[in-house]
Amino acid sequence: MNGKLEKAREIFSKDLYATELTGISIDEVSEDYAKCSLVIGDKHKNAYGGIMGGAIYTLADLAFAVASNFEKEFATVSLVTGANFMSASKGSVLYAEAKLVKDGRTNCFYEVFVTDDLNKNIALITFTGAHVLRE
Repeated sequence: MNGKLEKAREIFSKDLYATELTGISIDEVSEDYAKCSLVIGDKHKNAYGGIMGGAIYTLADLAFAVASNFEKEFATVSLVTGANFMSASKGSVLYAEAKLVKDGRTNCFYEVFVTDDLNKNIALITFTGAHVLRE
């Protein structure tokens, strides 16, 4: 495993809701990019057996957080997000790939595509982030 991936996993392991409670894993990281995955279990399903929108969103949110914050001199926080849920998944694993669309002086824009292990498009979630000083 490469050193950057290990470092990202160590830093973002402190996001206990996403990593411990939800079970999301960081699979890839590079400049302005991250890929995360979630193995679906019963705890991720709604009363009708589908995957909770909140589980899908949490996966996308962690991918955005890693892509927009890892090895940056500033911190990035979400200002506005938009979630477009396209399909229900019949798969057992979800993947979220966060990619930078535009980076500005004070704001950035990312798209996060969520797919499953059956190569189905599940969601497209957009993030507008604000750059803030680290404390």
